[in-house]
Amino acid sequence: MNQQIIRSALFVPATRPERIAKALASGADAVIVDLEDAVQESLKVEARANLDAFLEGNPEVRLLVRINAPGHAGQAADIELCRRHPGVAGVLLPKVESIAQVAEVAACGKPVWPIIESAQGLLALPEIARAGGVERLSFGGLDLGLDLGLASGSAAAERILDQARYSILLHARTANLAPPLDSVFPAIHDPAGLARATQDARDMGFGGLLCIHPSQLAVVHQALMPGAEELAWAQRVLAAGASGDGVFVVDGQMVDAPVLGRARRLLQRAGLTPA
Repeated sequence: MNQQIIRSALFVPATRPERIAKALASGADAVIVDLEDAVQESLKVEARANLDAFLEGNPEVRLLVRINAPGHAGQAADIELCRRHPGVAGVLLPKVESIAQVAEVAACGKPVWPIIESAQGLLALPEIARAGGVERLSFGGLDLGLDLGLASGSAAAERILDQARYSILLHARTANLAPPLDSVFPAIHDPAGLARATQDARDMGFGGLLCIHPSQLAVVHQALMPGAEELAWAQRVLAAGASGDGVFVVDGQMVDAPVLGRARRLLQRAGLTPA
């Protein structure tokens, strides 16, 4: 499986094809053209045609597509579009609740990113994570909260959603999937809140976030970066570990294999080659 860390995956609605190129130039690690929630029902066919035309005219691009949910009348056409275009690097499957729904999408030959957005999806997560073609997991906090009856934005709701995050991390790891992405942060004009949420996601083990506006990208990327002290520590640890000793001491603390692994991960996240 692809183990690439994606810090940011930016949604752009297929109803605004002029924004797709801008999104691709925004600095996002991945761009997701949305055929689902960002597109009103009366514009679904037009949105699909917009994406089709963009991909035909720009064969060099690589992007992801969030198709319509299982049971939607347009999903089969969405899947067929993804199958036909080499520029589609992966398919986000929203509101997934079964391994059969994953298999239907995976048949198009593209990596699948299931989005867990319901209680039933959480229950089926062990099977979904191990389904053929699955590359990376994410979840939709707003839809999941609605399904579970949570008071959105409350501390109590976050405690429940953190349990969903734990499940996603657990099953992503045991299925050897790429690092998962945390849910969107809906408050576009709250960069401080976004930074805190991103730091929490980082410390929990998520690779990054789903993003809904280009202004969120710089905040997310900065919040995911290890601090200067962490990086200096990681470099000291790996330098000391070059001796080949199984266990040694750095800064008065014992270092063994798990600590070495954390040091390497910090440097990798910063884009530095481990010593």
